[in-house]
Formats: sequence, structure tokens, C-alpha cells
Amino acid sequence: MKAIRVREHVNPLGKKYQEPTPPPHWQKIYADFSQPLSLDIGCGKGEYILKMAQLKPDWNWLGLEIREPLVERAIAIQNSLGLKNLHYLFCNVNVSLRHLLPPNSVHQVSIQFPDPWFKRRQHKRRTVQPQLVADLAMVLVPNAQILLQSDIEMVAKEMLKYFEADRRFNNLAGTGNFADDSCYPAHELTDREEWTITTGGTVYRSHLKFMGVTLLN
Repeated sequence: MKAIRVREHVNPLGKKYQEPTPPPHWQKIYADFSQPLSLDIGCGKGEYILKMAQLKPDWNWLGLEIREPLVERAIAIQNSLGLKNLHYLFCNVNVSLRHLLPPNSVHQVSIQFPDPWFKRRQHKRRTVQPQLVADLAMVLVPNAQILLQSDIEMVAKEMLKYFEADRRFNNLAGTGNFADDSCYPAHELTDREEWTITTGGTVYRSHLKFMGVTLLN
């Protein structure tokens, strides 16, 4: 497929991204909407869930991405392969998530290598914010898995901090700890993940479980 040029960073606070994306008719999107649903937030080109949808056809896979040309390209590839357990949506997840999915519909969430937005005044543009964590809690089933990855330590720590601040999420590696290989599920590598490992970098991972109720001390 012909390469496309896409801006590396998109400001999610821009006016054009403040309109919620309406939910599609999910029963028409997936061949079997009763299958467990895995949500990949900031899916980029969508290659990770493209691989996972073929490896795990008994799951449904949904990628959300704010860069529309990437979504259009991913959908074209999906359609060419005839995959009925995979879908992509163009949206600003921080605006749209609470409207997109019904309660108790998501069994797994992955947020992998989100834009770091290094400047302090730009931190509010980062994907993982307290409101996103609260919105996710509305659509997750009890015991849903949360998988977080970044090659930027401060971004990984911030994501983990926001999830741990909501006591409905339990860090399976222990409070404040990143997940090692024994705690993080086996998975297909993303392009960024593979590049980071190959070049000797560190991938900071977190694995949490949604408990469905507020944890007691």
C-alpha cells in the first residue's frame, strides 16, 4: 500500500477534535459482538491489533486513533483481509470514549507509547489523564486487564500514577512498581517496542486489573 504522510503529533485540545465521535452500530461492526473486546488507545497505524486479531479470532479488537489518515489506511487493510473481529475509529479518546461504548463491554485496554509531550505546558495534551481513567472505569468489565507501555520513564510513571490514584485499579506488580516479564502478559511487539529493545532502550510496562469496586485498605 502506498505510504502516506501524517503529522507525528496532533494537539488533542484543538477545536476540530472536540466533537465526540458518534458510536457505530456495534452489532453490525463485529460478526459476534458477544466476544471479549480489547481496546487499543492511540493505535497509530493499527498494526499491533491487526496481528492480534488474526492470532486471537475469538476476541474482538478495536483501535482508536486521532490521526484520521492512519485510520483510513488501517481500515483499508482490514477490509482487504476480510477481518470481522477488527475495527478502527478516528476519534479523540479523551472526548469520545464515554459516548462510544456501552458499560461493561471492554475486557482489555492497551495504551502503548503515547505521545510524550515533553514541555510542561503541554502535559495536558497527554492521552492518560484522570478523566480518561474514570471514563474507562465506566466501560470495563470486572477483572479487565490494563496494559501500559512507554519508553519514556516519566510518561510511564505518570500513566501508572493516574491509574493507581483510582482505587478500582490494582497494580499487579505492587503499588508504584513497573511490571517485569513474569507479571506482564505475553504479546506481539509493537514497532516502537521492538525498536526500543533492539537499540538497547528500556520499555517501562504496567499491568493492572480493574476490580470493579473501590478497594478497601
